[in-house]
Amino acid sequence: MAFPITPALAAGGGEAVNPMVALAYLVAGVFFILALRGLSHPETSRAGNRYGMAGMLIAVVTTLITHQIASLPEIGIAIAIGAAIGFVTARRIAMTDMPQLVAAFHSLVGLAAVLVGLAAWLDPIGFNIVDDAGQILLASRIELGLGIAIGAITFSGSVIAFLKLNGNMSGSPILLPARHLINLGVLGAILVMIGAYAVSGAGGAGEGQLIIWITVLAFIIGFLLIIPIGGADMPVVVSMLNSYSGWAAAAMGFTLGNTAMIITGALVGSSGAILSYIMCKAMNRSFISVIAGGFGAEDAAGGGEVREQRPYKQGSADDAAFMLKQAEKVIIIPGYGMAVAQAQHVLREMADALKAEGVDVKYAIHPVAGRMPGHMNVLLAEANVPYDEVFELEDINSEFAQADVAFIIGANDVVNPAAKTDKSSPIYGMPVFDVDKAKQVFFIKRSMGGVGYAGVDNDVFYMDQTMMLLSDAKKMVESIVKALD
Repeated sequence: MAFPITPALAAGGGEAVNPMVALAYLVAGVFFILALRGLSHPETSRAGNRYGMAGMLIAVVTTLITHQIASLPEIGIAIAIGAAIGFVTARRIAMTDMPQLVAAFHSLVGLAAVLVGLAAWLDPIGFNIVDDAGQILLASRIELGLGIAIGAITFSGSVIAFLKLNGNMSGSPILLPARHLINLGVLGAILVMIGAYAVSGAGGAGEGQLIIWITVLAFIIGFLLIIPIGGADMPVVVSMLNSYSGWAAAAMGFTLGNTAMIITGALVGSSGAILSYIMCKAMNRSFISVIAGGFGAEDAAGGGEVREQRPYKQGSADDAAFMLKQAEKVIIIPGYGMAVAQAQHVLREMADALKAEGVDVKYAIHPVAGRMPGHMNVLLAEANVPYDEVFELEDINSEFAQADVAFIIGANDVVNPAAKTDKSSPIYGMPVFDVDKAKQVFFIKRSMGGVGYAGVDNDVFYMDQTMMLLSDAKKMVESIVKALD
């Protein structure tokens, strides 16, 4: 049994829904706001997830009760398929592949927005977006055009991000000739076509061609925007695509007259945009340049090879274990190399062993460590690292001067002092950890034959107080743990 829905409002289209339905969507929106607030800190993240699930449950149940377009069996089949895919994926995905999973989910949100937009265009009466003459309302035309365009950009852009993150495509920027002019031209064409569709008359073949071209060009521009972006900017790309998916959902929420979708989409879109801006500041990158798809990529697309072979000190697990035992304060800086090696659990074992010896152990997390926002925080939480031992850059950077050991595992660019000293460096101005101020530095790295995603050498490798531990991160830490016994 469905709640009664009154006829469309003549003034603006859409639906005047039962007050109970509006209240349910409002409550769901409040839960989504609480979810975002909870997810802002590790200690409240579990509660944030619960709030989000509660809000989604309310929104889904309300939508099922008020369904009109599809039958309940059809909706049930779609939910069952989606739930099965989500369950299997969640069970199988490794934490190191979480960035790829997020990118894949963003692509599905974008594709869903495109499909909903096309469905509304094909059946405007069923979606109740027509005027008394049976023509699609002006506002709905704009919403449809923008929703389809943003959704298509999100889909193709997320697919490229997935391929880059998963190693199926080179993480280096792919720079096309005159790419800026091409991007601006395609974006301009999309906006012109959306405007033409919005003011078009009775429809027909011409209107259909506009919709098709908007969709095709949006898919193309999503591809063109992401391929010039290098791996160093991937954390920003992931949060940026998250923002795009939110705005696509909000646009479709207007088309469907669904308040919950509008609220949720706006929350995701705005929070993703804010996060992207914060991460750009943390990388000393221009938000506009990343969104535009590779402005400045020439500078960030370093050669990927060490510029010169300089003398360095290489140590062993026994050396590291001995010096760690003598330390009073150790600060651990994890990076993507830890994620690849899946060394977070054995790293916590090492920290526990040191704490048993009376050593003060803390973890330092850079905002762009890993391949997505919060990647390192998730991995450490998976290993049950206490939240009160994990600190952000601005909260712990001043403590390196008092640290006996800075233990770097799989990080690189975020500890590179060139960001502070070399104005010609592509990472100059990027806030980094002051590991050079620590009395001793242990740097776990597979080999000396490569550099970080920014493509620049790291002077930390060659400092007098640095000992390079060249090995797989997990194997090296396991050896250190054994040596600590």
